[in-house]
Amino acid sequence: MTTSTPTSPAAAAARDLSIGIIGAGNIGRAIAIALARAGISATLSNSRGPESLAETVAAIGPTIQAGTRDEAAAKDIVFVAVNWSKLPAALAGLPDFGQRIVIDANNPIEAPLFKPADLQGRSSSEVVADLVPGARLVKGFNHLLADLVSGDPRREGGRRVLFYSGDDAQAKADVAALIDRLGFFGIDLGALAIGSRLAQFPGGPLPALNLVKFG
Repeated sequence: MTTSTPTSPAAAAARDLSIGIIGAGNIGRAIAIALARAGISATLSNSRGPESLAETVAAIGPTIQAGTRDEAAAKDIVFVAVNWSKLPAALAGLPDFGQRIVIDANNPIEAPLFKPADLQGRSSSEVVADLVPGARLVKGFNHLLADLVSGDPRREGGRRVLFYSGDDAQAKADVAALIDRLGFFGIDLGALAIGSRLAQFPGGPLPALNLVKFG
């Protein structure tokens, strides 16, 4: 496993990448709050349209704007954080992602029943990959509770750990740089087939852990 490096070329490049968020539930809002704290601009979207998010983005801060799903999906890095059963509808009809980065922040379970989805032996990220053709998919931001994503990542003299995985080295480097800018300590779990299962909830061993890296 490798870790993110604050001074890497990818860290500088990530500052120029635009960011969109599809999904304005607990995790989508938490990601927006984390970005706003770091002074990073992003477009937040949901299924009800930007007008429904006016109060939400006003409360988060000036770097976050409300937009349509299509506007969010057109950014360089696109977070997808949607209730599992609503993912197909949320992503339907979008054009090919053209090698842009999609961060899969989803888990195959949802309230109120919290019954795991039947993935038929696949990882949840394999399912998501089919819904975002042309994307360079990175799994991340799904294994922490929303209040830990939105909260201060610097804890007890260290930094809260965020796991990520993917198959494209540059996409992972860009996500690692973003994680570092947010103040978290990124740990690369390797290829999507392995890392996504480790961080998937339910089933993976890592989502229950709230880890802090010291030193």
